[in-house]
Amino acid sequence: MATPTRRPGDPFQAAEAMFKRTAKRAAEVSRAPVSAAARETVSLKIDRDVLDHFQADGPGWQERINAALRNAAGLGGANDVGKRPEELDASNDD
Repeated sequence: MATPTRRPGDPFQAAEAMFKRTAKRAAEVSRAPVSAAARETVSLKIDRDVLDHFQADGPGWQERINAALRNAAGLGGANDVGKRPEELDASNDD
């Protein structure tokens, strides 16, 4: 006489059933659209004197480099990115 198993049923079918439930939930999750202005991490080699120039003004040097590259590429539109508060146009202040 065979001893009954501790786990009745087919473990493969049980795993498949669990996977199917999880796969449906994952497919239903909506993802936020990726912005065209999304940033991407890259490795860039630049001359030491150029890096020193941008880092001399302190934090925000990466944004200043990005703004300079946008300007050089003629892309514009991000003139205030990386500027310090005192460098921004305060015309809307009371």
